[in-house]
Amino acid sequence: MDNEMDSLLETYLFETNSLMNHLDEILLDAEKSKRLTVDDVNEIFRIMHTIKGASAMMEFNSLMTSAHRLEDLFFLIRDRGVEVFDEKCDEQLHHEIFDLLFEIIDFMRSEIEKVENGEALTENIDKYQEKINSYVNKIKVAFGEEAPQQENTAAAPSAPSAEQAFSFPDASPYFLKIKFDEGIGMENLRAFMVINTLQEEGLDFKFYPEDVESNPDTCEAIIHDGLILSFAEKNTAEKASSIVQNMGNISSFEMMIQEAPPVENKSEIHASDSASAPVPEKKPASQGSEVSRSAAPAPHNPPQKQSLISVNLTKLDNLMAIVGEIVITEAMVTASPDIQGIKLDNFTKSARQLRKLTDELQDIAMGIRMLPIAGVFSKMNRIVRDMSQKLGKDVDLTIIGEETEVDKAILDGIGDPIMHIVRNSMDHGIEETVEERIAAGKSAKGHITLAAEHTGSEVVISVEDDGQGVNTEKVLQKAARNGLLTKPESEYSKQEILNLLMMPGFSTNSEVTEYSGRGVGMDVVKKNVEKVGGIVTITSEEGRGMKTTLKIPLTMAIVDGMEISVGESIFTIPIMNIRQSFKVSADEIIQDANRGEIVKRMDEFYPVFRLHELYQIPTEVTNIEDGILMWVETADKSYCLFVDELLGEQQVVVKPLPSYLNSFDVKSAGIAGCTILGNGNISIILDVLNLYQMAQAY
Repeated sequence: MDNEMDSLLETYLFETNSLMNHLDEILLDAEKSKRLTVDDVNEIFRIMHTIKGASAMMEFNSLMTSAHRLEDLFFLIRDRGVEVFDEKCDEQLHHEIFDLLFEIIDFMRSEIEKVENGEALTENIDKYQEKINSYVNKIKVAFGEEAPQQENTAAAPSAPSAEQAFSFPDASPYFLKIKFDEGIGMENLRAFMVINTLQEEGLDFKFYPEDVESNPDTCEAIIHDGLILSFAEKNTAEKASSIVQNMGNISSFEMMIQEAPPVENKSEIHASDSASAPVPEKKPASQGSEVSRSAAPAPHNPPQKQSLISVNLTKLDNLMAIVGEIVITEAMVTASPDIQGIKLDNFTKSARQLRKLTDELQDIAMGIRMLPIAGVFSKMNRIVRDMSQKLGKDVDLTIIGEETEVDKAILDGIGDPIMHIVRNSMDHGIEETVEERIAAGKSAKGHITLAAEHTGSEVVISVEDDGQGVNTEKVLQKAARNGLLTKPESEYSKQEILNLLMMPGFSTNSEVTEYSGRGVGMDVVKKNVEKVGGIVTITSEEGRGMKTTLKIPLTMAIVDGMEISVGESIFTIPIMNIRQSFKVSADEIIQDANRGEIVKRMDEFYPVFRLHELYQIPTEVTNIEDGILMWVETADKSYCLFVDELLGEQQVVVKPLPSYLNSFDVKSAGIAGCTILGNGNISIILDVLNLYQMAQAY
């Protein structure tokens, strides 16, 4: 039962978060156009209706009540007419509805976070209900209606008696009476699930008791009298019967026909009343249900097959781990030393087919984990909207390449970095006033562009603004005052000064605000991006804006690497970090007093680090002309590694190092992980950035 509830909770959180994100998109688009369309109102109403029902089923009262009140608000707008709402309500009321909705949505999101963290939900939400009620009263006045007196929304509706629960105010000719399995529990919520399913099919009907979704006391009435649905048309009732027939936890259902309209004191239908309306002989349904022969037999509609399913991320991690083991085992079999030098045609053909299938399996497993980056990008619209209002800046956000896909684990890791960069552009980048922009020859409205694109084995994400850019002199002076400089100011290049922005504790703001000034932001970006194997670079031109670029791998599980040897040891360098490999003569190596060996490449000088010296590996290749130089780069670091030889490019499965090695701080020694080669040997995967820092301190 616990596993069932955990699965139900996961489904609830996934679906509710998806609906909230979709709701944000609808409201942001509507706010830009300064009006709600009929489709917007219908979609918001549907979203709130769904969240209300799901929250009621999970007994999350604060979420259920909030969604219910917003549903009431949009029912009122839909009932009176969206055109009437646009016509009767002034600009202030139009503006207020968006502020109100975003505030309630933020509250609901905070409640969802509490659910995710296992915290208790807010019990008293009168403040939010009063705000909604106040707005409802305002638009009723605008519609020319008398605003009702404020009701006590905290009071729960009283449970209706059996007589009240099944009193029909309408003259519908067709009724469907549904009974649930005995002792199943939570009959009111199961009744609401039936109602919700039928409504999603577009069926028009009424149901009794009317408050099943919010009043658990209706369980007794449903147990005694069942759930009653009334229909105006026969074909609608028959379609409902066919749907109910395929639903679980239903012991019986019975269609009743009311041939004459009810008398003035309103008919009451109970199990004993079925004689008052002619109901022919009943026939047991295929699932233990009862269906009246007076209605045409409903066709059996098989349940719709789902094209999408939700899968726990742990299962995908396990799948990827197994695929990685298969890739390694396949390489071990085909590269076994026992068969080297032996000509085996059939084995070679089979090995080639096995390699093809493992490659396809690997691609499929990786593809399952890939998700579009649109989910992260769309959240930035809300951040730009909120900051625009609070900072008084008019800014447009343009999103490009939101369909670009990355690994789920990486996607989760880059949400915060992108948010910090967008905030930085809004707070530091875009000019404070329209006058400043116009004086600089720019449009009054600021622009931020958020873009993503695939480039081989990595994804490049950039955030670019057309603001005031970075004053490198001020940055250098501020860094000097904070004691962040490690060499004389005159030796810093422009790129090195820009990289100071990502130093911990560095901030260009002179005072602390809601968004900045505490020295936390760009350093978080750098750490989080490096954590997923990516690099960050900043470019800027004063007066013309700033651009922050993230280069991240598609996946952290399998990487394209170059195998190199140093002595008897084998290392792997990620292909994304390699610019060139080349041989040099002794004359090309320059001895620098401070930096050791350096080499000139493309009119720039780069330090040379000998890998066998850094790791104290015995090797016969010590002459610079006998080995090979690997020109590698990451972030703002670019240098050359001296190695014995290149063994070739290979796709490797990244394996984490044993946890007991953490106490030796191997990460700072330039070791990112390891992989198992086809011959069973282990290859160390190098971390190019940390290796540079280790070499500097060597």
